[in-house]
Amino acid sequence: MNKVTSIERAVESLQVDGTSPHEDGRKPIIEAHNLGRAFNEKMVLREVDLTIYEAEIFGLLGPDGAGKTTLMQLMAAILDPSEGHCTVMEHNTVKDDYWINSHIGYMFQGFTLYDKLSIAENMEFSADIRGLPKEVYLERQERLLKMAGLYRFLDRAAGNLSGGMRKKLSLCTNLMHEPRLLLLDELSLGVDPASRHELWAMLNTFRDDGVTVVMSTPYMDEAEHCDRIAFLHEGEIIGVDKVENLHTRCEGHVYELHTKDRGGAHNRLVEHPDVLSIRHLAESVHFQLHTANHIEAGLKAGLTENGGRIDPVQPTLDDAYTMLSGGEKSSAYAESPPKIHLPERLPEGGLIRTKDMRVEFGDFVANNNVTLEIKAGEVFGFLGANGAGKTTFIRSLCGLQKLTSGDAWIGGVSIIDDPKRLRNHIGYMSQRFSLYPDLTVAENLSFFAGVYGLEKGDKQKAMDWAVSVTDLSGVMNHLVADMSGALSQRLALACAIMHEPAVIFLDEPTSGVSPAARYKFWQLIQTLAESGTTIFVTTHYMEEANYCHRLGLMHQGRLIGIGPADELIAALPADVEAESIEDMFLAYIKIEDARLEEERQKVNIDKAGPST
Repeated sequence: MNKVTSIERAVESLQVDGTSPHEDGRKPIIEAHNLGRAFNEKMVLREVDLTIYEAEIFGLLGPDGAGKTTLMQLMAAILDPSEGHCTVMEHNTVKDDYWINSHIGYMFQGFTLYDKLSIAENMEFSADIRGLPKEVYLERQERLLKMAGLYRFLDRAAGNLSGGMRKKLSLCTNLMHEPRLLLLDELSLGVDPASRHELWAMLNTFRDDGVTVVMSTPYMDEAEHCDRIAFLHEGEIIGVDKVENLHTRCEGHVYELHTKDRGGAHNRLVEHPDVLSIRHLAESVHFQLHTANHIEAGLKAGLTENGGRIDPVQPTLDDAYTMLSGGEKSSAYAESPPKIHLPERLPEGGLIRTKDMRVEFGDFVANNNVTLEIKAGEVFGFLGANGAGKTTFIRSLCGLQKLTSGDAWIGGVSIIDDPKRLRNHIGYMSQRFSLYPDLTVAENLSFFAGVYGLEKGDKQKAMDWAVSVTDLSGVMNHLVADMSGALSQRLALACAIMHEPAVIFLDEPTSGVSPAARYKFWQLIQTLAESGTTIFVTTHYMEEANYCHRLGLMHQGRLIGIGPADELIAALPADVEAESIEDMFLAYIKIEDARLEEERQKVNIDKAGPST
């Protein structure tokens, strides 16, 4: 089948709205017609035709820069369109902007709370500016805060709340006037899975009460919870449908290959015209074809030689987005590092070991006697809620945080006894990318190569390799300040790997980037792991756990589970259902919380002494 024709047919079938205007009696609450917006004469959103109905959760799904926030602000009557028009609850967003502003709830990414005010005072302020009588706002405050699990913290300052608690409080302040429409821009950004689960429970309750929820997100797994979604790609809507329909459209197109020759398989897939996308998971290569229910004989023979096995698998929203956006095959398999001449390699390579590793801040225990071992060449994922101790753990291994007790070794070298020796053998890519915005790509690379002490010959060799595998050759003279999030991500990775470290620490490395950028990123990560580099990843993106060989589950500073995802799921009690990584993670937290509560009750009984 012709490549372009198959994609066009898929797009046409998916661009049909998933619900007709009155098929179930619901009325349109937002209607956009040929909607567009320009900034500095550049169109960032164009030709948006969209209808959203009352009492549904509607998702705007796409990477950073796709146009989600701009579309959300047009719906909220904060921005005026450059072309087309939009109505909200039958009011025009240009003519009736004040009416719309006062009748919706809008929570933007930099949500506004007053840190010095308590939870109760933030709620009271929200009620006051909307003119609610005291008896009304007190009743709503109690109901909303109890639903959010915040009512017992009324006097706690907003500035002392965790990220998840802040999001829940902000959501409650936006619901004080009981709007029929709630607009949430990246509600779960920076929120851990446990808090995200609680937020979704609240949203489902609001939807069942007749509220329409429109939310934007870059996370495919989060979009699974929506009733319908719209895919945004480079300022255009490329598909609108119910979630289950999007899965169905891709059935028969998606496979996973289990092979010992990952690089050879990748190059065969790249060269074949029927292959639409490739992504490298921990134990398999996931690929998508243009043609349904058929693998060309030559391709199948090449992939299955030497014991390779191909299995059809259920598609994900990632697959649907990739199909609609034109596919992503990347380029040839990334080259292994060139083996530059470091002064001295670590005796045990990328092996990480910790023994009773403990970090305390006053009375707070950030890492509670953590003992684990991570093998060289392993991709290890660290999952945990905000405040679970993940960042402290990484900072300690990097020598940036002193241990209270215990020890840890990287490559056989103690982080306590010889931390200076480890510095040139560690790569660290933080969430905010430690780059210099006023320098070009080339200047950033040169600076970090100097920091790592690379000599002239090795310096150029290392930079050339890092640029090649991260595909930065075309932007070497671009200022970092002018680059997209995906390009900044690739540069941050290049800076972290070019000195060929034994261990690379990645702190939520792909937040907000497109599926295509994420596929390229993980293909390189798997290449580095195959060459013996240990990869240590923290993430809130549950789907990303599929790229890791093993997972460590952190909760309140403790390591509560460790192993491959399927083994962790299998180890759960028989009466616990866990169909996803998120289900598994939440189940382990629930079990640990129950254990800790039992311990607390036992301590209290022992303190009380025998009853008389």
